[in-house]
Amino acid sequence: MLFCCDHNAVRSPMAEGMMKKYYGDQVYVQSAGVKSELDVDGFSVAVCEEIGVALSNHRARSFDEMQEWGDDLSSYDLIVALSPASQRKVLDLTRYHHLEVEYWPVMDPTGLGTKRDEKLAAYRQARDQIRERMISRFGAPR
Repeated sequence: MLFCCDHNAVRSPMAEGMMKKYYGDQVYVQSAGVKSELDVDGFSVAVCEEIGVALSNHRARSFDEMQEWGDDLSSYDLIVALSPASQRKVLDLTRYHHLEVEYWPVMDPTGLGTKRDEKLAAYRQARDQIRERMISRFGAPR
């Protein structure tokens, strides 16, 4: 399973981390971004730590880097796009593969709020959107 978003720094690392924590013994999970010039976002790390999901060792990677490293998209059974840009990229990259692609629209919290508490609230909202969709799709974590 592959989660993707714009930069692999906020939403897709959160999804990857939660999926590994909740269903890790049942599925192979990775994440990628359309671009990867950013490090994992500190607010994402903070809100995931609140629910016992560690992201501090996450290294952002792009679809191009995946291909350079030999990680073939056709080896995934399911790709979940969390942003419009990543959905467009995935549909373009998979047009010749028979893969299941889902779009889970999750808000981008990066530009929301001016104070730390406001920013954390926005990141929690994005985290919770991903978690609710994940549990709805895959069932209660074990």
